[in-house]
Amino acid sequence: AICGHGCKYGECMGPNKCKCFPGFTGKTCNQDLNECGLSPRPCEHRCMNTHGSYKCYCLNGYMLMPDGTCASSRTCAIVNCQYGCEEVKGEVQCLCPSSGLQLGPNGRTCIDIDECSTGKAACSYNRRCINTFGSYYCKCQLGYELRYISGHYDCVDVNECVTNTHRCNLHAECLNTEGSFKCRCKKGYRGSGFDCA
Repeated sequence: AICGHGCKYGECMGPNKCKCFPGFTGKTCNQDLNECGLSPRPCEHRCMNTHGSYKCYCLNGYMLMPDGTCASSRTCAIVNCQYGCEEVKGEVQCLCPSSGLQLGPNGRTCIDIDECSTGKAACSYNRRCINTFGSYYCKCQLGYELRYISGHYDCVDVNECVTNTHRCNLHAECLNTEGSFKCRCKKGYRGSGFDCA
């Protein structure tokens, strides 16, 4: 391909046909393209045309983002909050989405509050507290299981002797207790109930 006039800021693609590099225009690609006049405009606030390119500027109190938009210089994007933020009296404060979380020392990330160890958790007497990230739940104490009895759920004693989950010796008898069990060696045997001789 021959371009008699040449292609100043582009390359010759066919007889006297130029393909311009980005930012240039015209038959011989010798003219600067005014990107600021394009629709849609490449900048949100202010645009300045440069040779072969352009520059975006933001109004005072705003910060230029990588995509050419302008964000308030106090926005969450700049503060880099883990879960989002709110502006209070011109100050940006990061937020945590649950009362079981609190802002960490860096003021941006949320750390878990262990409700079980701080005593904030309210579990009934036969349930134990299990901490989770941002919250907690109450689980039946060991030796109890959750059952639906007379219209509501309750933690009831597991009879280890019936469910055969005891570890009593072959020569011992199992005695169920509230939340646990005991082993007692049968007549003619001696020991702890877990060991009988």
